[in-house]
Parts: sequence; structure tokens; C-alpha cells
Amino acid sequence: MRRPSSGRISFRIALLLAVTALSAATLRSQIASTSETVEINATAPPHPFPHFWEKMFGSGRAILSLRESYRHDLRETKRITGFEYVRFHAIFHDEVGLYDEDTAGKSVYNFSYIDQIYDGLLENNVRPFVELSFMPKKLTSDPNALHPFWYKPNVAPPKDWNKWEQLIEAFARHLVERYGEDEVANWYFEVWNEPNLDFWGGDSKEATYYDLYDHAARAIKRVSARLRIGGPATAQAAWVDRFLAHCKEKNVPVDFVSSHVYGNDKAEDVFGTHENISRNELVCRAVKKVHQQIAASAYPRMPLIWTEYNAAYNNQPQVTDSAYMGPFLANTIRECDGLTEIMSYWTFSDVFEEQGVVKTPFYGGFGILAERSIPKPAFNDFALLHRLGDTRLDVSSDSALVTRRKDGSLAIAVWNLSLPEEAGSTKTLTLHFNGLPQARSARVSIVDDEHGSPLPVYKQLGAPQSPTPAQIAQLRKAAALPAAQPRAIDDGTLTLRLQPRALALVEITQ
Repeated sequence: MRRPSSGRISFRIALLLAVTALSAATLRSQIASTSETVEINATAPPHPFPHFWEKMFGSGRAILSLRESYRHDLRETKRITGFEYVRFHAIFHDEVGLYDEDTAGKSVYNFSYIDQIYDGLLENNVRPFVELSFMPKKLTSDPNALHPFWYKPNVAPPKDWNKWEQLIEAFARHLVERYGEDEVANWYFEVWNEPNLDFWGGDSKEATYYDLYDHAARAIKRVSARLRIGGPATAQAAWVDRFLAHCKEKNVPVDFVSSHVYGNDKAEDVFGTHENISRNELVCRAVKKVHQQIAASAYPRMPLIWTEYNAAYNNQPQVTDSAYMGPFLANTIRECDGLTEIMSYWTFSDVFEEQGVVKTPFYGGFGILAERSIPKPAFNDFALLHRLGDTRLDVSSDSALVTRRKDGSLAIAVWNLSLPEEAGSTKTLTLHFNGLPQARSARVSIVDDEHGSPLPVYKQLGAPQSPTPAQIAQLRKAAALPAAQPRAIDDGTLTLRLQPRALALVEITQ
């Protein structure tokens, strides 16, 4: 995650205002409307469409994975997506208990919690995307270099670079001995998190990060050449071109590159310009920037893994808790297709403590599941998008993804995208099919402000800060994905009326 949020006076008030604004926007949208016709050639040749957006999710720090609430949410996310990897911070934090030194200053390792953490992931059929962070207090060069996150990770360079390298080698060697080289070769190892921000205390940041990376990469490869190592894990799409140039010049191992961006990052920070770039567009513009840097580098085929993204880096209930996330996700998938191997949504669960203990269920947390495993609209959005096919048919629309499944059926995502702060307008989408048999019919599933969202019921309940068990059950029921509705296709045409911030999945079977 990026930075701790500030200025949050009352999550409850913010949520009430957000829900009220969305309700008012829905009323206003009944007057305003737009329309679009999408021409779909059902027999057009498709191209591969790997589900890069659902292979990995971020999560709260390492130690939280020992909680049953975390593992429950992991299983729920696995149930509705193609979830393969999870990435979290702070596997080296002292609360995990890995690193110590004896009275003579010799390194001492304890893998007890490490084993429980990774055993738990693998038992639930999810592999770790291992972020090598943060600095153990016995190894840090500055005990006071604490990040402001609630759990206060140490972000200083090591006091002894050799001991850092030995730690990485001992850690990786233990994993290979425990899980086998064939298994761990399927994992990824990423050095640190956002070293260009306040997660890294080196002076200068970039040069000292390269030292950190170089020692870690060589240690990993000493254990096995098959283990995959990469970085620079920067915020705001930074450093990648220079990082690859460094690896080439110094002959340092690198198997993938990674970076992060959020929809409300500033253009000045990401592109060095003074443009006003919408959060609807910024994420994939940043991904494209890095994709092009890789293509122009000495490693033009280097895999790009986008290890963090979301529509906001701070807590905004009207964004991450709302139905806005469906159109945002679908449009991001449309624009980023072909630019990156994996995009890791931050995060799958609000079992999360970067700003402290969760104070209320809907505070703009990053998870697709709120506290007490209450699904947000984003949970249902991921469930719908999972049902897209693995090949894509091109269409001339910025509001549609047309895909074909292995059985020949079509799965089409369509949406009505407007910014969270805008009222938006109702959108009439007419899908006109060529190449479909006349007798076809469709099934349509929709998530919007009032369907597949717990927020209207939460408002009706008075936005309780601590919902009772009965209220939690009510909220979970209200959040359930509505059943797909049958719709006739008349003369090759299907017309849908979408409210602002609606995502619809149209399924047409053989």
C-alpha cells in the first residue's frame, strides 16, 4: 500500500454522505441519459485474453494471514476468481519472529511463523508472491526509521549488507527445503515495496535500493537459478527504465519488473506533466508507460507484473466501497489487455491494519470484502468478470468487452462509467449481433448502486459503526449477487438500460 490516509474525521459521516450522494445521483440520472450501439460480429476471429486481472491480489501484512477471518476471505475470493497468488508486506517484520542475533552478533533464524503463514496459503491453493520486506530491528542501521503505518515497519538499510544477503539466502533455502524446488520455482520474489517513497530510508534512495536489490538477487540465485527475482516495486510507475539499465550494466539477475499506480496519483508524480488525468484513465496510461520502457530496454521481453493498483490510494468510501468499482475494473481490463502479465488489485480483504484497527465496516477500505466478510460491489464485479471467456473479439466501443469461452458461448461485459463525484446519466446500450442464430437468448447479470451492494441497507440501518450479528447477516444478504435474468435477442438486437456506475454481464450460450 502507498501512504497512510489523513484527515479522516468520521468514516461513518463520510459513508452516509457517499450513499446519500449516490442515491441523489440515481434520481437525477432518471432524467439525463445517453445511448450507444455496439456492433458485435459473433464469428470474428478472437485473440487470446488471459485473465491477468484476477491472478493475484494484495492483502494486509504477513502476520494477518494467520487469522481465520483473513483465510475465510481468501477462500471466498478464490471461490469467485482465478486467484493464484497473494502479495503482502512485512514478512521480515519482528512480529513474524524470523530474525534475531545472539550475544556474539551471529544471525539466528526462526521459521515457525513463516511456515504457518505459507502453509496456510498453500493449503488454500494460493501461492505467495513474496515481497522481501521490511528490516528486522536487529539488522537495521537505524532503529528509529519507522514508517507511520500502525504496525511501524522499519525502512532503513541493513547495518551489514552481508547479513542482509545471508538472511535472504537462508530464507529462500528454507523454503526450498520445506516445499521443494519445483514448488518454490512457481513463486515470485520481489525486493521491497515502493522504495521511491517513505518505505525506504536509504540515502540516496535509488542507489541504495540497487544495493539492496543486488544482494538479494544474488542470494536468491545461489539457492536456485530457477527462483524468480524482480523489482523495483516502485510507486507511481517510477525507476523501471533505470532499474533495467542498472541490472544490465552490473549483470544482476532479474526475471520480472514490477511497479504500482493508483487512479488518484498525480500526473506530475507519474509522468512529470501537469495534465489533469482522470482516475478512469491514469492506471493504464501508467502501465503503458512502463510497458514501453521495457520494450525499449535491453530486456524487451521482460515480464511486467503490476503488483499494486486500485482507483484510490487513500480511503474513499464513494470509490472503493461503491458500485463505481465495476465500470472502473472493466475499463481498466479493456485498456490494459496485452500490456502486463498480472495486475494485482489492492486488496482482497479489509482484514487490514495499515491505519489501525478497522473502526467501521465501510470506510473506503481497499478490500473487495468489508469487515466481517461483507461483500462490496467489487466482490460481485470480480465474480462477473471471472465469467468472461479466454479469447476476446474486438469491438469499436469503450464500454464493452466481448469474449468467447471454450464452449463457444459469448460473455460480454458492458458498463456505464462515470466518476464517483459525478451524478452520471443513464445509458442505453444496444448490442447488435451479426453471425448469431436467430433463436438465441441471453442471461444478464447487473451490479450497480442498488443491486449487489450492501450500502442501501447499511444506510437504512443508520450506518451502525458496529453492526450486530443480525445486521451483519442482513448486510451479507443484501450484498448477494442478483440472479441472472433471461433476455430475448430480437432480430439480432439486445438493448440494456444501465444506471450510472453499472456493470452488466451478458451471457449467450450455444
